[in-house]
Amino acid sequence: METLTIAVDARGVAHITMTRPEVYNAFNEAMISELTQALQHCRADPGVRAIVLAGAGKAFSAGADIEWMRRAAAASEQLNLDDARRFATMLQLLAECPKPTLARIQGVALGGGVGLACACDIALASSDAKFAVSEARFGILPAVIGPYLINAVGPRQARRLALTAARIGAAEALQMGLLHEVVAADDLDAALERWLTELLAGGPQAQGEIKALFAQLEVGPVTPAVRELTAQTIARVRTGAEAREGFAAFVGKRPAAWLGKTESGL
Repeated sequence: METLTIAVDARGVAHITMTRPEVYNAFNEAMISELTQALQHCRADPGVRAIVLAGAGKAFSAGADIEWMRRAAAASEQLNLDDARRFATMLQLLAECPKPTLARIQGVALGGGVGLACACDIALASSDAKFAVSEARFGILPAVIGPYLINAVGPRQARRLALTAARIGAAEALQMGLLHEVVAADDLDAALERWLTELLAGGPQAQGEIKALFAQLEVGPVTPAVRELTAQTIARVRTGAEAREGFAAFVGKRPAAWLGKTESGL
């Protein structure tokens, strides 16, 4: 791969690192394609337990590469549609991955970089990080990232960020729900390890079930259909092999089988 690296450690944590630091990890057609491939591999690899998305150098991601945007502006509407669909597919793969996903953010996350952060399950940032949904400054809009932004911060804050395109600091991003934790830059990797330790303690199949179920639930009344969905889901999962192992480990006061070190074939 030319625009990113993938490293999977013995625990099964896949570190996907965007490696275009000279343009603050702005993404273009090549990076979108390679992120898509990397996410597909990680989803399919049973040795991968969690995915960390990071950016090399001073920034997480400055969003869309300006040269890519210039080419898109000169292209036909159909080519732009194909381009946008590829970006949408990549974000969907990230958001719907059955394995926990974490964004490790330093420097700036702008435009589509904010979208990447919002599509991850958990987002951590250094205290000096800056964020902006900057598309309106270029006469466009945050269309493909819009659903993930709204899911992360709610519709009113999302409108404010998109309409003003103003930069906000990490503390404000934390307050509105865009981030889950903010730490000093020197403590970012230690915080990431703490989150990974907690995630790896959970059953991998259970975590996949959580993500699949929660994707079907909305804020609002708990209808008969919702009650039935949740009842059927827990009944099915509770009789599975992972649940039996989890209960046996708890009763036997021993680590569950999934806590053992794993090797990845990626």
